[in-house]
Amino acid sequence: MKHTRKLTRIGTHSYAIVIPKEIVAKFGWKERQKISITEKPRKGLELKDWKRR
Repeated sequence: MKHTRKLTRIGTHSYAIVIPKEIVAKFGWKERQKISITEKPRKGLELKDWKRR
């Protein structure tokens, strides 16, 4: 499944991407939940649940 989204500026230093609700439901994410974003060389970005250290 492939989704194409636009990058939107939401301030002077921040950007946002809208994630389809099907993906949010698939992973059981809730509104305002913290998500960890990791940059992977040559693979793009990895999104996963944020874990407290």
